[in-house]
Amino acid sequence: MQSGLLDLPWWGLVLVTLGLTHVTIAAVTIYLHRSQAHRSVDLHPVVSHFFRFWLWLTSGMVTREWVSIHRKHHAKCETPEDPHSPQTRGLKKVFWEGSELYRAEAKVAETLEKYSHGTPDDWVERNVYSRHSAKGIFLMMAIDLALFGPIGLTIWAVQMAWIPITAAGIINGVGHYWGYRNFACEDASTNILPWGILIGGEELHNNHHAYGTSARLSNKWYEFDIGWLYIKLMSYAGLATVRKVAPTVKWQAPKPLCDLDTLQAIITHRYDVMSRFVKSVRAESAAEIAKLRAGANLPQNWNFDSFRRWLHKEPAELAADDRAALDTLLGRSERLQTVYRMRQELAAIWGRSTASREQLLEQLQAWCKRAEESGIQSLRDFSVRLRCYA
Repeated sequence: MQSGLLDLPWWGLVLVTLGLTHVTIAAVTIYLHRSQAHRSVDLHPVVSHFFRFWLWLTSGMVTREWVSIHRKHHAKCETPEDPHSPQTRGLKKVFWEGSELYRAEAKVAETLEKYSHGTPDDWVERNVYSRHSAKGIFLMMAIDLALFGPIGLTIWAVQMAWIPITAAGIINGVGHYWGYRNFACEDASTNILPWGILIGGEELHNNHHAYGTSARLSNKWYEFDIGWLYIKLMSYAGLATVRKVAPTVKWQAPKPLCDLDTLQAIITHRYDVMSRFVKSVRAESAAEIAKLRAGANLPQNWNFDSFRRWLHKEPAELAADDRAALDTLLGRSERLQTVYRMRQELAAIWGRSTASREQLLEQLQAWCKRAEESGIQSLRDFSVRLRCYA
């Protein structure tokens, strides 16, 4: 029997709990992530401070610490220095102990000093939120007890577990381990679901890693980012200003030859280019691998998925076993060797930071010429596709 200020039926309590936790998720994705960590949106001071206060109540997170750890995650992604990569620490570790990994990294003074620039440093932050970060969550417990009676403790417990499970566990863990990928980023980020609702849009994690400074996390027509919906609504009310969104791929009729505009479009959309390259060679590569398997030249468990995984990574990123398996595969098929070499040469074009634009353009034109003369139809078709980027 409830004895708080609010007497709600069980379903009312469920709705209230979901509402409270959703506000916390919105605070994390809009304020901490998009506004503070990546500067993709500017929030009105009233909105910004509401989110700071709410996060103090419901999570005890300190803006400076969260932003520093997240920025380091992007800078050192999937390396031993990444604070919470399941690729180096294991999915189980990150999923179940994500909060512990955050707390451990928050104690590293070098991380905070290097990555915390631009975070709040006013009187309230120094004397309340940072100094007494744990007191907010106990104040939240008192509020829940006053409003809902003893069941308020359960509501409070769900609130306290929400971010460790959804953000620290699911996004940092599953979001770098399982899901689909729109873009062939250098890291292992994935989109968990195309509908970013429960975790505020953060489900679209591969999109975010491809365009880290974008305020919008959705990219394909079928994807939905509820955090972006809130940002747009706030912008209409003058409470938010969007600074940057991911560029949209535009197409035109294929040019006879790549020019400087084509080069710029390809570099801008390089993750999309690499993802489309892998898709374009799928059918022919799968058929070649099946032919090798039929001739007993390859283990029966090898298929295009293995080759695709290797295509998405740079050679230095491959484990020793994968590197050996790839070398064996390429040694038995000249066609696959050509596909893999062309993939590396294409990626090298935007990786040559010291080359002039004219030199890069010459390399791109030479790549297209080699693709068209390769005798592999999918490479010829992709050369045409490259000349369609606008």
